[in-house]
Amino acid sequence: MTTMRTRTAVEAGGTTQMLKITLVKSTIGRPADQGRAVRSLGLGKLNSSVVRPDTPDIRGQVYKILHLVTVEEIAAE
Repeated sequence: MTTMRTRTAVEAGGTTQMLKITLVKSTIGRPADQGRAVRSLGLGKLNSSVVRPDTPDIRGQVYKILHLVTVEEIAAE
């Protein structure tokens, strides 16, 4: 069985996209897995923001908590 691995922009030699993720709603009363996703992204308090690389695993975490965050795509320098 062969596994396919997508190359990131950094591996391909290009500029990488970044995601600015801001927590805008509380995790109180939400399922535990959503709280863990928020913490694993590095978000703590409301209105806190982090900048993360645009990778499939980060996109998956963001998709799980999309109703709690706002996301902006920014170009890395």
